[in-house]
Amino acid sequence: MITNGKVEICGVNTAKLKVLSEDKKNELLAKVKTGDFDAREELINGNLKLVLSVIKRFTRRGENPDDLFQVGCIGLIKAIDNFDSEAYDVKFSSYAVPMILGELRRFFRDNSSIRVSRSIRDLAYKALQAKEELSKKLEREPTIEEIAKALESTKEEVASALDAIVDPISLFDPVYSDNGDSIYIMDQLSDTKNTDEAWLESIALNQAISTLSPREKRIILMRFYDGKTQMEVAEEIAISQAQVSRLEKGALLKIKKQIT
Repeated sequence: MITNGKVEICGVNTAKLKVLSEDKKNELLAKVKTGDFDAREELINGNLKLVLSVIKRFTRRGENPDDLFQVGCIGLIKAIDNFDSEAYDVKFSSYAVPMILGELRRFFRDNSSIRVSRSIRDLAYKALQAKEELSKKLEREPTIEEIAKALESTKEEVASALDAIVDPISLFDPVYSDNGDSIYIMDQLSDTKNTDEAWLESIALNQAISTLSPREKRIILMRFYDGKTQMEVAEEIAISQAQVSRLEKGALLKIKKQIT
């Protein structure tokens, strides 16, 4: 909603939302673990812009922004309550974004206009619950076979049920924005097929890549030769994923100009 030139969601003036530094987030997260309610509230309020950046990708669905914001906040709160800096070697925002997206997808699934039979929907919900329980128990993402075994079902039935309740998405859908640098679905994927160095030497790519700065060249090679995700690259060279995304896009543009 726009009121007097101000963008408001759930009565909140989004222009006045504050952003916490990483050090402040870590400080508050440590206090939350001790049961500090005030720290929890400050952490929630300091990450509302993160919720806004995630729900932006769903604005074309015709859903009420206030509803999406409230659902996203539930995901944020779950992320705060479950995040463990010692167990998860990632920044809080990297952990929170999938949690927020998951909550939004549950909302869309429960309110979907696509008719899915009750038995398939029930199986899918049981599979999602089993997935969460197994993830905690195994400390990793369970396989379809493991989920099916826990439910005494077949992997084909479980896979079909889960597919039936998932909305289609585009690889170019943004999932996070940081100071104008957007991270898209495709940025979260690694290239597991094009790992042959030969493709770098074709169509003058090798010469084009040689014109890049050392950091740009390293990012391109890690992303498209080593097949690493942007998150893995960011952790290895100690910069944010948003920075990796920006540098990667800039490097690809340079290569394109060199070739053409």
